[in-house]
Amino acid sequence: MKGFDDKEILDEVLADFKRLAEIPRPSLHEKAVSEHLREMFRALGCRVEQDGVNNIIADRAASPSFEDAPRVILQAHMDMVCVAAEGVAYDKINDPIRLVCTEEYLSAQGTSLGADDGAGIAMILYIFRHAKNVGPLRAIITTDEETSMTGAQTLEAKYLEDADYLINWDSENYDELIKGSAGNIGIEFHRAAHWLPAPNGNAWRVSIGGLLGGHSGERIGDGRANALRVLASALLALCDAGITFDVASMRGGTARNAIPTEAEAVLVTEASEACIRDMLAEVQQRALLIFGDVDGGLRVELSAAETPARVLSAEDSRAVIEGLFLLHTGVFQMSPRTPGLVETSANLGILETTGTDVWFSYFARSSIDEKLAELSQMCRFLAARLGLEARVESPAPGWKERKESKLVDTMTEVFEEQNGCPMKVGVIHAGLECGWHILKNPRLDMVSVGVTTHDIHSPKERLVLRTVAPQVRLVEETLRRLANVAKRR
Repeated sequence: MKGFDDKEILDEVLADFKRLAEIPRPSLHEKAVSEHLREMFRALGCRVEQDGVNNIIADRAASPSFEDAPRVILQAHMDMVCVAAEGVAYDKINDPIRLVCTEEYLSAQGTSLGADDGAGIAMILYIFRHAKNVGPLRAIITTDEETSMTGAQTLEAKYLEDADYLINWDSENYDELIKGSAGNIGIEFHRAAHWLPAPNGNAWRVSIGGLLGGHSGERIGDGRANALRVLASALLALCDAGITFDVASMRGGTARNAIPTEAEAVLVTEASEACIRDMLAEVQQRALLIFGDVDGGLRVELSAAETPARVLSAEDSRAVIEGLFLLHTGVFQMSPRTPGLVETSANLGILETTGTDVWFSYFARSSIDEKLAELSQMCRFLAARLGLEARVESPAPGWKERKESKLVDTMTEVFEEQNGCPMKVGVIHAGLECGWHILKNPRLDMVSVGVTTHDIHSPKERLVLRTVAPQVRLVEETLRRLANVAKRR
């Protein structure tokens, strides 16, 4: 990589990122981007496989005389969380990401950026083009990381068993090395819809907005408001005030692992507009007393809606609203061993009304597997009592840190030499695919790194450009040293 200055590295990485941004790639819709990556790696002379769930596995031969060095896997995921700011028209299945580049940041016009994990893919491509004096490299680019980690779950063990090291490129701070992550479990609550003809009255839309949102692992400890929970509070407050209404629809959120920034319900009621507005003003005031220091833009609004043809039964709407209200969202417990680290949390992520049911997602994380088991049991009990159906997924495993790690030692040594300061080392509350990888090859020595990004999984997502070239140099030098140690043996 010698001879390339920081601008040349950045320009090439951004060129690859721009190509990714032109291909819509929400979770479970990765076929097009998978085929793009297959051709990109083939053009680099790699042996490429595309498996049944569209994971890409690309092998680059070792540099001459480094054939006996250990294989290192560079791993990222190709899907992204697709969200848009309020009022921004965005079709996540068909619309590209429109990039905005300033001297300091790369961001998107009104939507999430997809640096999680497009930045990782772009830097892996750069390494595959230019790294010298390194052993055999394998790129594994997975699908569906942002929802169920289907790609990592179903990845054949043979792609992991012949490697000694794995560098996951899915973290968010250039100066931080991750050596462990939380496990998680996804739960969906469903209620079959019983539709009735809409009664007499006016139709109103109760909307929650103005929230910061963010990644439900990285930002859950900030105390940010959850739009679905605030919506449930607002609807219950109307009931408690004696305002009767029927619910035609409820919706909100975009991803189960993103703290929802907006939510709404369409109601039919004969209550006066003034009474409803007064009550919602009180709800907003109470919510700001709770969340105002963190989420001061919180809004609870009322607007006229088109009169619906039908409404949900009172039993259906009440069960869903109470479920949203009773389920704790946010931090359950902080780690007693690691100051400042969230141990267990949960997030209400998506709420939808369909023609057949109303459902919402609940996504729990913990570094203690037994806590996840308890939470899933609690959800089953709560669902039974409210008349909901709880669909509990298999838990995703956590990734426990190794007591001794050649990869950690090497990378932190390189970072300090290149930056003149120590690299932060720790574990995170967010989930990483490393938990699935370690199940298939327990001897894998793994770390997770990434360029510095802010507000991922939100329309404010932005990548700090000055961290791109140093990250590339950090990984390239780490690969070279791992290969040289083996060669000296």
